[in-house]
Amino acid sequence: MAALAYSLGKREINQHFTIKNAKLISLVLVILLIVFHTTSRYYGGEDSCEWLLSRGRYLGENVWQPYGCMMHKYKTLEAKTCLAEKRVAFVGDSRIRQLFYSFIKIIDTEQREDGNKHEDISFQEESSSVRVDFLWYPEANNSMKERLISWTHEASKPDVVILGAATWSIKLHGGSRETLQQYKINLTAIAVHLERLADYGEVYWVLQDPVNEEVLSENRKMITNQQLELYNEAATDVLNSNGRSRVKLLAASRQAALETITQSDDGLHLPESTRNVGAMVLMNSLCNKLLRPIDGSCCQILPPPNLLQKLSACFFLGSALVFLALHVLGNNRYRRPVPPDVESLEEMKPATAAVPLGPKAPFQALCRMGMIMGYFYLCDRADVFMKEQKFYTHSTFFIPLTYIFVLGVFYNENSKETKLLNREQTDEWKGWMQLVILIYHISGASAFLPVYMHVRVLVAAYLFQTGYGHFSFFWLKGDFGLYRVCHVLFRLNFLVLVLCVVMDRPYQFYYFVPLVTFWFVIIYTSLAMWPQILQKKANSSAIWHLVVLVKLLGLLLFICFFAFSQGFFESIFSVWPISKLFELNGSIHEWWFRWKLDRFAVIHGMLFAFIYLVLQKCQVLSEAKGEALFSAKISSLLLFLSVVFFITYSIWASSCKTKTECNEMHPYISVVQILAFILIRNVPGYARSMYSSFFAWFGKISLELFICQYHIWLAADTKGILVLIPGNPSLNIMISTFIFVCVAHEISLITNDLAQVVIPKDTVALLKRLGALGLLSLVVLLLTVDSQPIPGA
Repeated sequence: MAALAYSLGKREINQHFTIKNAKLISLVLVILLIVFHTTSRYYGGEDSCEWLLSRGRYLGENVWQPYGCMMHKYKTLEAKTCLAEKRVAFVGDSRIRQLFYSFIKIIDTEQREDGNKHEDISFQEESSSVRVDFLWYPEANNSMKERLISWTHEASKPDVVILGAATWSIKLHGGSRETLQQYKINLTAIAVHLERLADYGEVYWVLQDPVNEEVLSENRKMITNQQLELYNEAATDVLNSNGRSRVKLLAASRQAALETITQSDDGLHLPESTRNVGAMVLMNSLCNKLLRPIDGSCCQILPPPNLLQKLSACFFLGSALVFLALHVLGNNRYRRPVPPDVESLEEMKPATAAVPLGPKAPFQALCRMGMIMGYFYLCDRADVFMKEQKFYTHSTFFIPLTYIFVLGVFYNENSKETKLLNREQTDEWKGWMQLVILIYHISGASAFLPVYMHVRVLVAAYLFQTGYGHFSFFWLKGDFGLYRVCHVLFRLNFLVLVLCVVMDRPYQFYYFVPLVTFWFVIIYTSLAMWPQILQKKANSSAIWHLVVLVKLLGLLLFICFFAFSQGFFESIFSVWPISKLFELNGSIHEWWFRWKLDRFAVIHGMLFAFIYLVLQKCQVLSEAKGEALFSAKISSLLLFLSVVFFITYSIWASSCKTKTECNEMHPYISVVQILAFILIRNVPGYARSMYSSFFAWFGKISLELFICQYHIWLAADTKGILVLIPGNPSLNIMISTFIFVCVAHEISLITNDLAQVVIPKDTVALLKRLGALGLLSLVVLLLTVDSQPIPGA
């Protein structure tokens, strides 16, 4: 009865929630979200600078998250670069002195709080000529006003002024109403001169932080939170009365202090972690416009589209116009074949052979791609949607992980094939690995070393599958034709190449695609070169098996030579125009790191495929439905050893001390856990006969999921998280994930449609198109070439 209900439940879900309906819903959601964010951004009167200075929340205990934007954590060198030859002045009481010390500690981490109380303090950094002064003015009175007036008449005015005062006025005058009125009058007079200083630099007024009234000493008991709120309201009314004041109100540290003031030693002065929030907020407000850190979206002005981005927009717009013209003219001679019946969790193959695509089809595909690229641009290159930084906790990683594995088990099906690593099983494998990697990225789980190392194994497993799959194809099919090569390369690289142009990022930025492309070329070259050995040929003589092993040995020596010759590696990949494919920020270090980390995974996959196919041909394996892969004793032994090695690797990964230490060992031992998983998954007959259609569905679009996450699920080039629904993190993840998956699936269909048009089966036509592509690539390279000399030229 339970099994019947389980089956009916799945059928009911699949019947009503199809992928077509899901895409329509996601399209409506995107339109509504764009309208909402555009309206709130441009008509609500707020920008990310105001968000940074005024609102936020804590992620965990010490990580401050401004509302709607990402705050960069500035380091010493960055601070010196930003503030070079600038003069910064902090004016106020002991709380402003605290902020002063936190600020200069960003510039010089060795700086100590050893200045005298109630006196001026000066700090100067010689190498960058940064000068930061603290001036003791505990009250907003005539003395403070005179100091500001003198600055307005000086030739060398401060570039940045940060002021704040109130507690001393409350303390000295008992919190009287007359004192508050006088505070307003003084602040009104001061505001005039602050506006004049704002003509020459940045001016900030720091709102008063709360106090812990229970801990205050007797001579400070009159400083209550109610009094401080009155003074903050007065400051806000005076300095922002018309909404046009250029004096910025710093309220973020006050909001942070609401949660941490109980940690204060004396009830008045903030704990160090909280005042560091205020200092870092100031640094972001001052420096983000200048340095433009990718993970500092607050207060940052986005650059306008470059030439290639404009040309790509024109291209997609032109494709849309052509499609519209063909549609209006009724050019329906060749209809696009009915797509496979792709449901939410099942893909049914069409009963008839595919019909050639009509003339409208490629333009329709490009039109859809253009709309999707517009969404990409709005998410990560335009000032429309919000962004937030990642923050890792065990719950943010392991709870979603539990959810997806429950879903994976729910959608459990009988496999059509029972061979080792059959298509359904490899799709399932890719699917759950991709989902784990997605959760790993959005949760920031790389901060937790054991999770980092296990995800490294998943990446190695992808490359293992690359070696296994391509070796098996060439060994069994023997198709080394140009059409096959171009089709694989197009399928791997189409989306990334479009994103390189639209998002203005180098090819190596999407590191996994260059990696699998490189290894595909290496696999093809090693197997296609003389002598080409296929299974049919090897069956005629055992000597050919030895030749294959010699080829694999040669490939292993090639890998080892490059791995232990970093200088030679860099000299090869630094030559123009190859460098354009593998450089990131002017260096190929990232490519070297990624290549070296999983350098043996592909050859492990090739060797495994060779051994498996030979054993299969010799009929050593039992791959019938329900049967164990080997005899009972051998199967039991292999299962036991696999579980032991699987757990052993996990223990080692959990005991590793540093990423550097772990990464050194990873290339040599990652294959242990990969092989252990394969045996656990395939040795028992019942395990080989089942698969999760849920994971397999995601496995079919795993490449698109991996690439799309960079800009429409994560944000700021994977440094942060895209925020479509502000104020509700759980709902935001649900909505953004839903749209993200629909977009990835649609791109997969578009890629397949365009591959049929772009890559003809006729060799002559294909060579002509490759020549045209080469010419176009040369033009693009020349348009993007740096003014610096080309390396190796």
